[in-house]
Amino acid sequence: MTSLIFIIAVLMLTAIMLDRWISWKTAPYIFDDLRQLPEREVGMVLGTSKYYKSGTYNQYYFYRIQGAVNAYNGGKIKYLLLSGDNAQHNYNEPITMRKDLLKAGIPASSIVMDFAGFRTLDSIVRTRKVFDTDDFTIITQRFHCERALFIAMHFDIEAQCYAVPSPKNMMTIRFREVLARLGALTDLYILKREPRFLGPLMPIPAPHVTPAGIQSYPAVSPDEL
Repeated sequence: MTSLIFIIAVLMLTAIMLDRWISWKTAPYIFDDLRQLPEREVGMVLGTSKYYKSGTYNQYYFYRIQGAVNAYNGGKIKYLLLSGDNAQHNYNEPITMRKDLLKAGIPASSIVMDFAGFRTLDSIVRTRKVFDTDDFTIITQRFHCERALFIAMHFDIEAQCYAVPSPKNMMTIRFREVLARLGALTDLYILKREPRFLGPLMPIPAPHVTPAGIQSYPAVSPDEL
């Protein structure tokens, strides 16, 4: 019994130390104050559900959307990449985020959606390998920033994070985050996971190619036609 308690204590201490190490390693690249956030072309918003199963509004979602609006209107980013899950017919994080950003006044031409952001690792790696963006701003809560940036650093991606506010009473979420970080370490160093889906290159912004033999060709988005 004593040996079991000792083993559990060692495992818990190891988990806490790894959690703190990830926080320390990523701290220089996290910005709580929008005024201090360096400008980047792309801001990648990590998706979450808009409502809990109980039907109550998810404040984590609200703060991420508001943070994205503030970063765009503040001139800190030019395009918003919305990365999230759409595994179910009636659950589509990128579409939901896009609707709320349009309502907030963000132009459709500045919004790009990634429907294969099933996990944080997928979202981070796909931003580089699919959307051809290596130095982008992640928009999410600080605890999530730390894990996302740790994944980015592992793949030599030069990301930074705008840490939006977190709701109060987040102890349960923080405990789950410790477990999520252990999962991320396992994915990166043991399982060496890659995104579930990649696909063709879709740079942000999309390159405009002038047809041969035509001197001028106006570039407009479908929303401007």
